[in-house]
Order: sequence, then structure tokens, then C-alpha cells
Amino acid sequence: MLARFPHVRQDFAASLVVFLVALPLCLGVAVASGVPAELGLVTGIVGGVVTGLMRGSSLQVSGPAAGLTVLVLEAVREFGLPALGVIVLLAGLLQVAMGVLKWGRWFRAISVSVVEGMLAGIGLVIIAGQLYAAAGVEAPASGLAKIAGLPGAVAEVAGSTAALASVAVGAGTTAVLVLWKHLPRRVRTVPGALAAVVLATVVTQVFRLPVATVEVNGLLDAVQPPGPGAFGALGDIALLGTVVAFALIASAESLFSAAAVDRLHEGPRTDYDKELVAQGAGNTVCGLLGALPMTAVIVRSSANVQAGARTKASRVLHGVWLLLFATLLPATLGLIPLAALAGILVHAGWKLIPFRGVVSLWREHRGEALILGVTAVAIVAVNMFEGVLIGLGLSVAKAAWDASHIRLAVVDKGAGPVQAHLSGNATFLRLPKILDTLESLPRDRPVELDLSGLHHLDHACRTALENWAERHGATSVDRVKVTAADSGHATV
Repeated sequence: MLARFPHVRQDFAASLVVFLVALPLCLGVAVASGVPAELGLVTGIVGGVVTGLMRGSSLQVSGPAAGLTVLVLEAVREFGLPALGVIVLLAGLLQVAMGVLKWGRWFRAISVSVVEGMLAGIGLVIIAGQLYAAAGVEAPASGLAKIAGLPGAVAEVAGSTAALASVAVGAGTTAVLVLWKHLPRRVRTVPGALAAVVLATVVTQVFRLPVATVEVNGLLDAVQPPGPGAFGALGDIALLGTVVAFALIASAESLFSAAAVDRLHEGPRTDYDKELVAQGAGNTVCGLLGALPMTAVIVRSSANVQAGARTKASRVLHGVWLLLFATLLPATLGLIPLAALAGILVHAGWKLIPFRGVVSLWREHRGEALILGVTAVAIVAVNMFEGVLIGLGLSVAKAAWDASHIRLAVVDKGAGPVQAHLSGNATFLRLPKILDTLESLPRDRPVELDLSGLHHLDHACRTALENWAERHGATSVDRVKVTAADSGHATV
């Protein structure tokens, strides 16, 4: 047996660690997404057993992720819980199609600033929303309303003993998570999130605190496959836009996670197209079960690698442990305080914000830092999908601007024609600079325009140069005399 499966011991031990890390996160993401807690476990099970068996990344672990919490919550509020299964199903099929078409590697071309801005915006919305959840107060719908309503929520909490107790449990959970990494190594063999939830549950039960706990429906009752009526919403353009958002954001997050996990081990590298198919297959199954969407999750994946996992068996087994827990110990879920799960999500949201990265990025690449900041603010101020589109638009515009390197040199020796030399990439973005310089040249003297140094000349620039040349007595740019480069150029 051991000869046939040489890494069974390492994978078995790692699967238990990943299970303990995943359990509270699955529950917290589900509750924060506005769906039954069991659906988070269903997605974790599918992520382990279904996606885990498929080819792609051998050590990456999938499940419900905090990064999609905001988008799921918005979708459930707008379209209803029955439509969630349809959205996730179609998003999964779209991911499979992108993987089959070998589009996986193109996700690596997405600006890192946009991805980090997306995660930062999600983190801010999660923190704001979970502060309300920790107090047992209903949160406003939009990100701006959540932030603007915090002072009023604080005043409301101050006058309620139950709310204060709930806040104390949530704050205590977050404090345990923050301090856990400073404890002795032997203690830290227990995942911090699990320890924090267990401690909060014990304190709540021992002192009989008036704190709301997880509502238990049972695994089979929570699973509600989308019926024929749910597919009637497919005529809604907004729903189809949400499907695209789910697919693109889940794919980008999964493949960025895969790149990070590959740096943590020396095993086989990720096949991005196959990983995209695996993620799509998992989301297709989740959609059929009416569960949450899944992505690869860096927290669980890094825990898997650090625990010594060697093959995909560890991630499959972690899904099996989630299934056994949900089947054999469902009543345990009803003891967990909602405020404790909110505390875990506040900590998770905080970790999504790249504070150190923003500082270093601002020092070295201010344009990228601005893209990150604008993307994050747009997600908070508008919504997830449009915020990401704004970030992508800015990223493309910046790339186009950076690619338009143009050098315009003018040589005027006082006698004979004025020589103007263009080199680089002439695009419409640099056209104002080009025309301002050319139109400032003497109109009563001939001008020789040297285009031999151009690598690219777009239609807008060509047309503008032709018009300028006509005004100087030439019939077209093609008939402008091309001269050799001159070492006496003066940069304009």
C-alpha cells in the first residue's frame, strides 16, 4: 500500500490541516454572502472532491473565497437565492469554455495593480459590512452606505447590551487571529481561525451571552438545485453581466493563486488551461447544487503546501473531511456565534488590502499605484463589476500611453531647410506634442521631415502629418524628403 502511494502519510496529515483551516472560512464566507452556512461547506466539498481530482495545479486548494463575497451578496440581493445556482452554473461553463480554448495563460496579462485594487476594494467592503454583522445590526446595501452608516451604527450599539456582547465576541475573535502568529510554534499547529471560533463558541456558551448563532438547516435542506423558473431570469442583461463577472474574477483569482502556489514548492508547475477547466467544472457542479461559487484560495493552498502535501490526494481528502463533518456533526454549527464568523471575515478583509505593496508601488510606479487606488475606490463607490472594468480601462490606457514613446528632434542650422526627426511610436496619444512642435517651426522656410526612426505610425498621426505637410507646400507625407539621422539633434 505504502509502496503504491509513497506520500500517503504526508497527504493525510496535510488534508487534516487544510480541513481545519477551511471549515471556519467556508462558514464565514457563506454567512457573509447572505446564504445558508451549509452552502459554504458544499462549495468546499466540491472544491476538494471534484476540482481536486482534476488536472491543473496539484497542490492548490479550492473553495468559497472572501474575494467573491461582495459579488455574491449583490447577486443574491438583486436576483434572489434561486438565481445564484444559475449564475454559478453558467459561470462554470464559461470557465470550461475558456480553458478548452486555451485562454488560461491570458489571465496572467491582467495588470497586477487591477487585481490588487480589486482585492483591496473587496476587503474594504467586507470589513465595513462585517462590522455591522459583528454587532448584529443589518448592514446597508452599498459600499458607500456601509461606510457612511458606521457612526449611526456605533450609536445604536452603545445602547444595547446584546449588541455590545456581540461586538465583544467579534473583536475577541479578530484579536485571537492577530495574536495567534506570536504564540509558541506548538500552539500554532492548530489553525488560528479554528482556535478563534472554538474559543468564541466556548465563551458564548459558558457565559450564556445573548449572541446570535449560525442557523442550521441541514446539508440536504440547504442544497436547492435551480428549478426551471430560475432560468427564466436569463433574459436579464444584468444577470448575464454578473455571470461574466463571476467567471472572469474567479478565473483571475484562481490563476493568480496558482502562480503564487507554484513559487512555494518544487513540484509540477500549473497548467493554466487545465486548471481553468477544473475550476469551471467545480463551479458547474456548485451551480447545479445551488451553492456558492469557488475559486482557488491562497490561504488554504499555502497551508496545504506548508503542511507537507505532495500530491492532489491532500485536497481531495480535505473535501471528504468537510463532507463527514457536515453529515455527522451538523448540530455543532448551531453553536457557532455569527459574531465570531464576522471577526474572521474582518481579519480576512484586512489581509486583502496590500498596505505595504501600495507604499512601495507609490515610490516606484505611481501610475500603477493610482490604478490600484482608483479600482478599490470604484468598487466601494459603485459596485464590484463596474469597479473592475474601470480599473481595466485605466490599465489599458496607461499601457497605451507608456507604449507611445516618441522623440521629436529639430535641427536648425540657420541656413537651408529645417530638419525634424521623429523616432519611436507615433500614436494619437502623443499627437498634441508632435503638432505643437511642428507648427512652431518657421513657415517661410522649407522643412525636411525624417520618419525613418518611427517604429509605428497610426492613422490619426499619419493624417495629421499629411495635413501639416500640405500647409508647408508638400502634397503628402510620402513625398517628404527623408534624411539621415544627425548627431546634432536638439531634443524638443
